[in-house]
Amino acid sequence: MPHSGILASIWIAAEPWFLNHGLRILGIVIAAFIARSISVFFVEKAVRRTVAVRRDGSSNDGAKRRADTLVNVFSDTINIGVWTVAGVMIIAEFGMNIGPILAAAGVAGVALGFGAQYVIRDLIAGFFIVLENQYRVGDWVSVGDISGVVEDLTLRRTVLRDMDGTAHFIPNGEIKIASNQSRRFASVNLNVGIGYDSDLDAVIRVVNRVGRELADDAAWKDSIITPPQFLRIHEFGDSAIVIKITGNTKPMRQWDVTGELRKRLKAAFDRERIELPFPQRVIHRA
Repeated sequence: MPHSGILASIWIAAEPWFLNHGLRILGIVIAAFIARSISVFFVEKAVRRTVAVRRDGSSNDGAKRRADTLVNVFSDTINIGVWTVAGVMIIAEFGMNIGPILAAAGVAGVALGFGAQYVIRDLIAGFFIVLENQYRVGDWVSVGDISGVVEDLTLRRTVLRDMDGTAHFIPNGEIKIASNQSRRFASVNLNVGIGYDSDLDAVIRVVNRVGRELADDAAWKDSIITPPQFLRIHEFGDSAIVIKITGNTKPMRQWDVTGELRKRLKAAFDRERIELPFPQRVIHRA
């Protein structure tokens, strides 16, 4: 039989199946693609519009990074869901009984769920960390006894780089309390001891003057939001009156500003002859 006759016979035999099931499969693929595209489009618009509000004072760059992460998470979830349903429908069109397949998938899902429960916990915790903008890459965060800059953040784990350069990999599901020291602003929180015989009003004037001069300095003014100033007498120590000095700075700048403030206060106190006492022990001989 000529090749053309063989091909014609195959087409005649396959034509009813193609017209019936083949067109359905093609329709399922097209419908899945359209459903996926429309869903991702509206989810992306909703996420970016919601994140753009930035009620927590986050920057444009930070809001964009958070929106990108959320869009990727939702897009992956939509892809998995849509194409899983489409795949099951296509298998059914080939005449296969999908009941045993679904049952086997259910059993495998239960087994996998028991084995991957910690991973799932990490993913859920990471999702809410990103959704609620608890912290993001570049923030200084304390998690338990570990503090450092957030070097990387995924749905499964957070990477903190501490002051010694050590990278700590923390599963998100293990994080109970995270303290963000870079949220909107940071603070100078400095305690200074002065002698009991010091003129307290003069000390307050010197502290406030030094704080204003630091805030007006061209090299530091962009880092300071509220000039450091005297807040209160913190306590009466054994050898000194301890005063508290506070002020607000840009995030991650509080340590540099506090160090410069200490240096300037020491020079100002020396000029004004304000004593910075230290513990002393007096020994009486019999």
